[in-house]
Amino acid sequence: MKPVRFNNTVLRDGHQSLAATRMTTAQMLPAAPILDGMGFAGLETWGGATIDSCLRFLGENPFDRLRALKKAAPHTPQIMLLRGQNIVQYTSFPDDVVEAFVRADAAAGQDIFRIFDALNDTRNLATAIKTVKACGKHARGEICYTTSPVHTVEAFVKMGVELREMGCDSIGIKDMSGVIAPRIAYAMVTQLRQRVGLPIILHTHDTAGLGASSYLAAIDAGVDIVETSIAPFANGTAQPDTLRMLALLEGHDRCPTFDLKKLAQLREYFTGVYKELGKFTSPDNERVDSDTLIYQVPGGMLSNFRNQLKEQNMGDKFEQVMAEIFYVREALGWIPLVTPTSQIVGTQAMMNVKFGRWKTIAPAAADIALNKYGRPPGIVSAELIKLIFERTGQKPIEGRPADALSPRMPKLREELAAKNLPGDDEACVLHAMFPQEFAKLHQPATPAAAPSAPAVTATPAVAADAGAPPRPLQAAVNRTTQHYALTIDGQRSVVEVSEVL
Repeated sequence: MKPVRFNNTVLRDGHQSLAATRMTTAQMLPAAPILDGMGFAGLETWGGATIDSCLRFLGENPFDRLRALKKAAPHTPQIMLLRGQNIVQYTSFPDDVVEAFVRADAAAGQDIFRIFDALNDTRNLATAIKTVKACGKHARGEICYTTSPVHTVEAFVKMGVELREMGCDSIGIKDMSGVIAPRIAYAMVTQLRQRVGLPIILHTHDTAGLGASSYLAAIDAGVDIVETSIAPFANGTAQPDTLRMLALLEGHDRCPTFDLKKLAQLREYFTGVYKELGKFTSPDNERVDSDTLIYQVPGGMLSNFRNQLKEQNMGDKFEQVMAEIFYVREALGWIPLVTPTSQIVGTQAMMNVKFGRWKTIAPAAADIALNKYGRPPGIVSAELIKLIFERTGQKPIEGRPADALSPRMPKLREELAAKNLPGDDEACVLHAMFPQEFAKLHQPATPAAAPSAPAVTATPAVAADAGAPPRPLQAAVNRTTQHYALTIDGQRSVVEVSEVL
């Protein structure tokens, strides 16, 4: 077999998992040309929480980041993580908004789209896949790996076959919790190769210490690509380190070849960036957390939830809440725990412990039970559906959730025109997903000083490609409604809980 290839995630999932998605474009650009010359199969640079973080925290236009990175690293395919019908948000958008987002992203330089749905409902992937293909780009259909009585290797392989039939160019196994065992990884890759016949990519996290071992098993099974990062934005809740994987593969007939001097140069550079982002990092996220194997939840969710429970004066309830997460997940049809379902399940579990089971039902949890997010992989609790009906009169919907959504693009263009703002696809989709942040993007403001990039011992060409500075920009309790701000799995959610549900 050919040498395995590596995608690199340091510019997206590496810092999202270990530094709250706070790496700036200015910190990325000096390293981009070196990354571009390393021989990675792809660079994951966009999507996930990066768009929200660019707008909300970093004062950057995310499309400008993509264009800058594409210019600085033109030879390596750029990869983004797309949440299917949710795009990069937590709720579904109409088809025309999804189509506009993909068009804008493709025009800005995106090459490969990792497309997933939190419920593994392929209906929620169809519009994105079709539009990616229409734009002449690479559609990578993702299978969200999780463990439950209804999640089997056979079920995942059937999904892989369906994704191929929908037009995907490759299949990704997305192990967001870092819980895929080596033998399971071997079995999944083997069967997907036999029955799907497309390139297979494995993406995992080293949260529970299984990541590198599972990569080795997948490589033995013939996986085409595994995804690594660069220390210190590697290991722990991020992907295994590139150099570590090379050492583990030494002597293996599929070991790839990399320039170790340049890799050391990148590690030195990103060590400086990691220090600059120190207030967003935590030793808890850098270590192996075997609790992930017990609770079967993402490591980032565990570490953040401990802090959130303390803020709610529930620090002594951690074990109860973790057990309740298992119960809530089962009641909602054994949904995978990945954005946005990890936030929803975690919030509902906390509410159940705080107020009593199902005394208060978070609206988003009710929406999952009512199929408004899609078709759960298992059977939703009949008791829960009955409670929701008694309190709201709502029943589970039939069909694809987005079919009930009216087109929004004409209205979005009208709204922007009324504000004398641009009305192209980029503007419309940012306005649709982040209206307040997008409006601030176009307000006159004093440019915020971006953190200076640490010195890098690179060629003059690298320093010259540092690029222009990012664009300036700056989220009540009554008798029946309470608000809770929770950060779960690296995502901050403000949840309104009403007695109506």
